[in-house]
Amino acid sequence: MDVFEAIAEPSRREVLDLLAERERPAGELVEHLHRLTQPAVSRHLRILREVGLVDVRPEGQKRIYALRADRLLEIENWISRYRKYWPRHLDALEQHLADNPEEHPHE
Repeated sequence: MDVFEAIAEPSRREVLDLLAERERPAGELVEHLHRLTQPAVSRHLRILREVGLVDVRPEGQKRIYALRADRLLEIENWISRYRKYWPRHLDALEQHLADNPEEHPHE
């Protein structure tokens, strides 16, 4: 599995969002992701560790997880190749909306 496959899963993105705020013990992640079981959260953390998006360190009886934001650069680098197309498409959308106000009423 690569970084892209890992972040394709919404629950793993949610884990990354939580870890972007600060380091957290596994139990706290389980509390925040209350719709997931502890084993499911552990599986997501294992996958995120395997692709290098998360580091873990022991602290007493707890395992503390931290985001490795540097690994997100792989995604940023890939996206940046396509960023040059966005303004043109957004400009075209803006023009379409301006030309067809009856199709897109503001409510």
